Amino acid sequence: MHEDIVLTPMMKQFLDLKAKHPDAVMLFRCGDFYETYSTDAIVAAEILGITLTKRANGKGKTIEMAGFPHHALDTYLPKLIRAGKRVAICDQLEDPKLTKKLVKRGITELVTPGVSINDNVLNYRENNFLAAVHFGKGACGVSFLDISTGEFLTAEGPFDYVDKLLNNFAPKEVLFERGRRGMFEGNFGSKFFTFELDDWVFTETTAREKLLKHFEVKNLKGFGVEHLKNGIIASGAVLQYLIMTQHTATLSTTTGSTEAAAVTTGNTAATAFTPSIFNRMRPPAVPKPCNR
Repeated sequence: MHEDIVLTPMMKQFLDLKAKHPDAVMLFRCGDFYETYSTDAIVAAEILGITLTKRANGKGKTIEMAGFPHHALDTYLPKLIRAGKRVAICDQLEDPKLTKKLVKRGITELVTPGVSINDNVLNYRENNFLAAVHFGKGACGVSFLDISTGEFLTAEGPFDYVDKLLNNFAPKEVLFERGRRGMFEGNFGSKFFTFELDDWVFTETTAREKLLKHFEVKNLKGFGVEHLKNGIIASGAVLQYLIMTQHTATLSTTTGSTEAAAVTTGNTAATAFTPSIFNRMRPPAVPKPCNR
């Protein structure tokens, strides 16, 4: 449907920003309102129960539009996230009164089911875990992160072990390598909200670099995860996703200084990258997330 949009200056700006996250509903700030256009407007109107209208878009053409007051963001954003939608929030980056040209806009946050710190989205009776799964040659790696509490865990083992962890931690969103949907659903089912990342994200070199940089350490020995190659790769994918969604500053705030705690169960191990305030580790066989 975007092909039918007449490229007025504002619509060109909208489409250029939309192209960065084509699968997300974009909330486009216009004055005192967040507007949605085209297919986004149709989706938003249905989920949010707001009026779907049309605005002029070139000579004799119109485009679907639906919006709400900017101060109502905390009311409407949770509804979109709980409906399983990824939401790109596009804000005005300058005061409209100080420019005679088109107002500069930019995506300031990408909110997804597994990555949110909005109090109205979070349920304080349970964790809001983001997970990543990496399919290695001899084992499957998995990582869990709740950016609202700073809990960051990784593990690896056979498929049935990872399946137990996924069901126990009940992540709100699971990441895996693009093209591996059949393998993921074949082993873990289709009940999770998932998102696919490019294959370069799931490399050990990339993952280690991101973990070392984030925790400001020279190696991962202090965390007891050196032997968990697949778990390290899954953990790196989680950090890359935070960069994509512009939540790295949030993670830095919640994780602070770190300690490590490990639980070994048979031939598998689950290790936590955790801040000292969350260093009490869980359980025997299958770790259980603590309630907030």
